Amino acid sequence: MKLVSWNVNGIRASMDKGLRDFVTSETPDVLCLQETKAEPHQVDLGWADELGYERIWNWAEKKGYSGTSIWSRQPIAKHALGIGIDEHDKEGRVITATFDDFHLVNVYTPNAQRGLARLEYRQQWDIDFLNHVKKLNKRKPVIFCGDLNCAHHEIDLANPKANQKNAGFSPQERSGMDQIAKAGFLDSFRQFDNGPDNYTWWTYRMNARERNIGWRLDYFWVARRFWNRIESASIRSDIFGSDHCPVELSLSPVATSKAKPSKKVSV
Repeated sequence: MKLVSWNVNGIRASMDKGLRDFVTSETPDVLCLQETKAEPHQVDLGWADELGYERIWNWAEKKGYSGTSIWSRQPIAKHALGIGIDEHDKEGRVITATFDDFHLVNVYTPNAQRGLARLEYRQQWDIDFLNHVKKLNKRKPVIFCGDLNCAHHEIDLANPKANQKNAGFSPQERSGMDQIAKAGFLDSFRQFDNGPDNYTWWTYRMNARERNIGWRLDYFWVARRFWNRIESASIRSDIFGSDHCPVELSLSPVATSKAKPSKKVSV
């Protein structure tokens, strides 16, 4: 079972820039999209219907802003929008889909913004969202994915020293990521690849993508007790269509006997 997460930075804009070609050629079992910036009636997705995708949408009250969607070729037992807190649920940032043996949560985490203008809100979001997935995890193992708008460690961005006080790498946001790990979730990509220069977002300015001057903002976090179902995790920097690239997670239908997850991550 292949899961893909991708911040498409506007689904209508990305459609002919690589999104449709990627989905058509690779047909992931489940596709989690962030920053869709649209409502379903605004997007022509007849081609996706032909591929057998069931789609769930959560859009923001503000037009052309934020938004998430889950597309699945696997049966979804049930789903829920948001995290049950009105303050957070107006921007279409979370969808929870329940499969037979795990919950999948698609999230587009709020940006702390220039000058950390929204940092206080972001910190409360981090607490409330983590409580949401911890509660779900008591019932079934949780995988959550999406654009978390934070590079966790220095290895996760090209210029850590210059960004210590900037949105996406402030100590407060990184502390929020620490709490995810302490709660028993694993950063799946880092279990397979602990090397530098692995990024998922690049500014459109200064040929940053060509020079690989980027940030790793997009993740699949997996409940530790579900780790024996994970086969691989990867970053698809070869795929274009947005200022982010897709990230992937492959699941085995049964538990594997591979080594226990590492507790060490380069910082």
